[in-house]
Amino acid sequence: MPEHLYYNTFIDSNEGIGVVGLPSPHTLGTADALETVKRLNIGRRFVRPAEDTGMYRTWEADEDYVTSSDIGILPVNTTIQLNYSEQVPNYTAPDVVYTVARTMGTDKRINLSYNLTWSVEVETNFYYFVRLHFCEFQIEINDPLDRVFRVFIDLQYADVIKCSRKGVPVYRDFAVALHHSQKKRTNLSVALGALPDPYTLYSDAILNGLEIFKINNPDGNLAGLNPDQVPNKLPGPPSASKAPSSLSKAVKIATVAGGTSGFTILSLLAFFLYRRRNRAKDSTSSDGTSRWGPLSYATTKSTKTQGSSRPSDLCRHFSLKEIRAATNNFDKGFIIGVGGFGNVYKGYVHGDANPVAIKRLNQGSHQGLHEFRTEIKMLSQLRHLHLVSLIGFCEDAGEMILVYDYMARGTLSDHLYNTDNPPLPWKQRLEICIGAAWGLHYLHSGAKHTIIHRDVKTTNILLNEKWVAKVSDFGLSKVGPTSESKTHVSTAVKGTFGYLDPEYYRRQRLTDKSDVYSFGVVLFEVLCARPAVSRMAPVEQISLAEWAQSCCKSGSVEEMVDPHLKGAIALECLNRFCEIAMSCLQDEGAKRPSMNDVVWGLNFALQLQVSTELEVKDHAGVSVHDSDGSDHDAASIRGSGSNEAINTSDSDSGRWKSSRETATSTRAGSNDVCDETMTSYD
Repeated sequence: MPEHLYYNTFIDSNEGIGVVGLPSPHTLGTADALETVKRLNIGRRFVRPAEDTGMYRTWEADEDYVTSSDIGILPVNTTIQLNYSEQVPNYTAPDVVYTVARTMGTDKRINLSYNLTWSVEVETNFYYFVRLHFCEFQIEINDPLDRVFRVFIDLQYADVIKCSRKGVPVYRDFAVALHHSQKKRTNLSVALGALPDPYTLYSDAILNGLEIFKINNPDGNLAGLNPDQVPNKLPGPPSASKAPSSLSKAVKIATVAGGTSGFTILSLLAFFLYRRRNRAKDSTSSDGTSRWGPLSYATTKSTKTQGSSRPSDLCRHFSLKEIRAATNNFDKGFIIGVGGFGNVYKGYVHGDANPVAIKRLNQGSHQGLHEFRTEIKMLSQLRHLHLVSLIGFCEDAGEMILVYDYMARGTLSDHLYNTDNPPLPWKQRLEICIGAAWGLHYLHSGAKHTIIHRDVKTTNILLNEKWVAKVSDFGLSKVGPTSESKTHVSTAVKGTFGYLDPEYYRRQRLTDKSDVYSFGVVLFEVLCARPAVSRMAPVEQISLAEWAQSCCKSGSVEEMVDPHLKGAIALECLNRFCEIAMSCLQDEGAKRPSMNDVVWGLNFALQLQVSTELEVKDHAGVSVHDSDGSDHDAASIRGSGSNEAINTSDSDSGRWKSSRETATSTRAGSNDVCDETMTSYD
């Protein structure tokens, strides 16, 4: 196999391959191993090894993996002359892969209502390398903008693609992490979504081939977890060596003994396993070390546990002894934060080099046992890049303690006001908002049932060392409507003053649009660098939501912008950002956008900022600095605040929603050149 067939994106570049949903690339060298998961020829045509390009690869037909096998199959084009390149040589894939394809169809209206999706079953807790093959051969496609579409991998935005020159095969490479899943196996999806006018002539998408590879773990392992083996007493992650060894010995003994002797041994083995399994229900061991217990044990006293026997389904139960050791007996010097829940400590468990955040409930806290267990239940079932990860909990001797991943940068509010931290640059603020929006979008649309956070605010958005935003504090969260006939959840009003959805407050009807309202307040907080409620401000400015809406409607946005950002925000970006925030604050929930719309709108605002900076760079070449001291060859934008009123009518809201599809995040690894707003595969 040619050396650079699958590694060429990594060999000559320090950037690595773009990881979907992550700001940092994933590096892959020839010393790493790839295991073929699936290789699909899109459009029903099975390709035998003998038909491959000398490498005897099998290309399956895609009909068993696409959502609808009857959609948009293009017949094999036998007349097209394929023009391979140095970047895509003729052995990349068989000719038949590039001369047959699947599209969404000819009806624009229908195409805009769904995504063309393939789904492949994979093991969890690995990175996956995904390669998409494209080649245009339809007569009606002549211009690069004739067909422009979005790519989603594992339900996350990956890129915007525009068509190649006719007959020119190209491919796009992505990596995606499937870590911390609740299952040993899951479905990895690849979806294509059409864009509306005026961004493309045909609202359509195309795919010719798909390859998916599993990437080995850092230890070189390509094997997944052994099924259904649960360690009962673990000071740390489960060991993969001891339990299988003892079980193997028992099976050998039973085989040799045979008959009655074998039956007796197996019976004794089953008895001891049963005893050990029962003992695993104890919350702590005699030596005070932690255990892994099923989630249902953490949330209910019932003996009818529904917890799975898989380690990924377990929630670590720390002993109070371990927590005291990690915090030096709750030493005040270890406190890194104080909230309504209680004190938050920085600590280390079992000598681990990575710190953890330990949140301890105060006896007089407003957050009681119900909220404590709600957070355990919610976070134990959710895993996402932009949601804070729960490591474990402690419920001993009347204590209620939660242990999370440590977020080195603290809360978003720590970097906006009442702080000695340097002010965040505008692009970084936008990226943080986009990350938090992705987290809320996952809660609303990516989980099994809609989850409504109910307490979205800047103090509940945490930042790790790399400034990745993570939504936290799920104590007030509620599962949304579980049937199509229900539109809301009737519940008592809870949340934080200044962020509360007025419709929810009036009617006590909770929907996911209540989170959208709160996030609108967060957006203005980020822009203005002031709290949601400021009792020392003039009467008309006490409520940030009301003041911001007033400024936008009167065309005096510049009055409320953080002074540190004056002259640093592109005018178009500022207008777009305010339109998004204003739409989130609509009085009626039905008129507010979904979090998916918010994500796209913010991405588009970021793209406007980046494009303007690039234009200024071409003319001026002035250097700007981020708060971390890094130097960027882009000029500060000499734009004043908007002097025009922000229009929040339904038609205007629809305008920014339509525009959102041109937004892109950092492009994933590719073998071609892209423009400023979308990846070009010409």
